Amino acid sequence: MPYCSQCGNQVGEADAYCGRCGSRQPAAPGPQRDFLASVSPRTASVLCYIPLVGWIGAIVVLAADRFRDHRTVRFHAFQGIYLFVAWLIVDHVLGPMFGFVRYFPFAALLRLAIVGLWIFMIIKASQEEAYSLPIIGELASRSVAER
Repeated sequence: MPYCSQCGNQVGEADAYCGRCGSRQPAAPGPQRDFLASVSPRTASVLCYIPLVGWIGAIVVLAADRFRDHRTVRFHAFQGIYLFVAWLIVDHVLGPMFGFVRYFPFAALLRLAIVGLWIFMIIKASQEEAYSLPIIGELASRSVAER
């Protein structure tokens, strides 16, 4: 049973004021609400593959206690992050390297392929399939196994 913050008299847990001295009691902290409580594992997996911003959802999923033991969701989160890293490599490394070739847009084709992989993985994740991409999927599996 809590006590008054001013006079030390016993007060009820729901009391807003002390019965003896009348001072206002500090509000009891409410229960912590988990904002991911209503998110299904399927939705969390799909959010990890949204083109160009899915890495934010993937980091939130990896940091959440709700999905700490859900291997499939964690796999999708890691694979989404690694797919975004592949996008960054193509966009910031290979793009400038092959930018001088005018008749063969190598970097543009790779960007298009990565966007296609994002869409493909959204479809696979929405079907609750843990589809593993050739190199990125192996890295994601290792990351999930390390824990």
